Amino acid sequence: MTKTTSRRLRKKLYLEEFAVFGFICACDLDETEAGFDLFLDELVDVVEARGLIIGGGGSAKEFAAFVASQQRYGSATEEDRQAVEQWLSAQPRTSQVVIGKLIDANYGV
Repeated sequence: MTKTTSRRLRKKLYLEEFAVFGFICACDLDETEAGFDLFLDELVDVVEARGLIIGGGGSAKEFAAFVASQQRYGSATEEDRQAVEQWLSAQPRTSQVVIGKLIDANYGV
């Protein structure tokens, strides 16, 4: 938006000081279908313990998701990125772990 917008409109549109940031995480897996369900349960526990939410999915061979804050105007942090990356990298059943940079969850920039 090139014009100056009111605080109320910036908040409604999640702009500037109200922007919400999250990150993409992805990895290759070597799992069975039952093991994939267990992997997802464990990952969700790690993510929720940090006050985050995760959306995405995959299969027993690959997984990709977007991670963001549970708070309406909250954002994931660099520490959150590192924690998820460390957990994924520490799993013996994962390879090719990719953690994206923090991006605007609403506008993708």
